Amino acid sequence: MENQNGKLRVLIADDHPVMRDGLRAAIDSAADMTVVGEAADGAQSVVRFRELQPDVTLLDLQMPQMDGLQAIAAIRAEWPGARLVILTTYPGDARVKQALALGATAYLLKTSTRDDILQAIRGAAIGRRTIVGELASEVASHAVADMLTAKELSALRLVATGHGNKRIAEMLCISEDTVKARLKSIMAKLGASDRTHAVTIAIRRGFLDS
Repeated sequence: MENQNGKLRVLIADDHPVMRDGLRAAIDSAADMTVVGEAADGAQSVVRFRELQPDVTLLDLQMPQMDGLQAIAAIRAEWPGARLVILTTYPGDARVKQALALGATAYLLKTSTRDDILQAIRGAAIGRRTIVGELASEVASHAVADMLTAKELSALRLVATGHGNKRIAEMLCISEDTVKARLKSIMAKLGASDRTHAVTIAIRRGFLDS
């Protein structure tokens, strides 16, 4: 669809009505953009994107039906040029990297100012990548750090839910020695002193949900 009077057309996807209302008010108050639609969950965001073809989409990460990361992947699979701005309460360099790798154009926290959000939308419309200050610093500080592999994350998730090495081995169909090796690698990558410390760091950095 063509822009309305040259304005940027924005889709808002967030499961909290109050948040959507606040974003709509902020966006519609700007002279150069307008909200063309809303979605209350990730699956609906894909449907609404298909219907509306917005210039920029604001996506929350934690939504029912389909989370923000899954929605990014689904939207980008159909529309590789989609401009997607993550607006979330969840920090963490690993989560930021994952969102950007999937195709997000910008990553902001919900504590961002109105002006920061509007500027991120404008930037996303022309393909400019935006990461808010404190997150940019965190991403930069871990730029050369190794990311945890899928196998390491599967083991760490079970550690986080209180399982011991023997049970983890059974659940993943691997040996206890393999579990120990994965945990040793995880702790080395995260700079953790023990498995509890590893879980704490992983949650803070966004490898695991709290």
